[in-house]
Amino acid sequence: MSSEQTPSGQHPKPPGDEKAKYADRSYRSPAAIASGVLLLALGLWLTADAVLRGSGRTPMAALAGFFFAAPLVIAFTLRPVVFAGEQRLRVRNPFRTIVVPWPSVELLRSGYSSEVFADGSKYQLFSIPVSIRARKSAQRHNQRANQRARSGRPAGRGVGGLGRDVATDGDMQEKRAASDTVMEELRELTRLHGEGGSQPAPEGPVTVRWAYEILVPMTLGAAGLLFFLAT
Repeated sequence: MSSEQTPSGQHPKPPGDEKAKYADRSYRSPAAIASGVLLLALGLWLTADAVLRGSGRTPMAALAGFFFAAPLVIAFTLRPVVFAGEQRLRVRNPFRTIVVPWPSVELLRSGYSSEVFADGSKYQLFSIPVSIRARKSAQRHNQRANQRARSGRPAGRGVGGLGRDVATDGDMQEKRAASDTVMEELRELTRLHGEGGSQPAPEGPVTVRWAYEILVPMTLGAAGLLFFLAT
């Protein structure tokens, strides 16, 4: 999970700049980006091979399949991101973009998936995946740290003797899963800019826009692929 932050107030933002409205922080999954680039490269190589070496309808069917699969891969790997600015939360999911002003945020929940509740609706945060394994690992680490603290074994540096348990500073620090850390940052922004916060953002409706730049080429590719497979 990555977080990029640009401090506000350091550089003037030109009026009408769309990015300036959101700014500040963005959250996306580096693993998803890496897998998306790998899948696109593999798909492009297979498609190029089919076009150059195939015969009959194979080249056209391969192109149609690529134009169907590529938007789908982009939708679930490269596209998802959460932007958290001073005025609103912008959630870019595979097929929709949801803009939620901070006063409209009712709840940010991280169970088996990361979700935001606003205006009576629930929206999943695809770019903040929950890792149950990482969460359990952090819980085990914190339990060991608490046991060390209760038993009076403080953190130290150096090499212990045979069978001696020497705790380092890292062993004593509390850990959290990456998704839980990100969600806590978003909750803090909600408390700051939401209704009743010290720096409340302007109120406004929750808006949802379909990602036609993904849906249109995917639909055309699927139609072309079905045509070549059926005829």
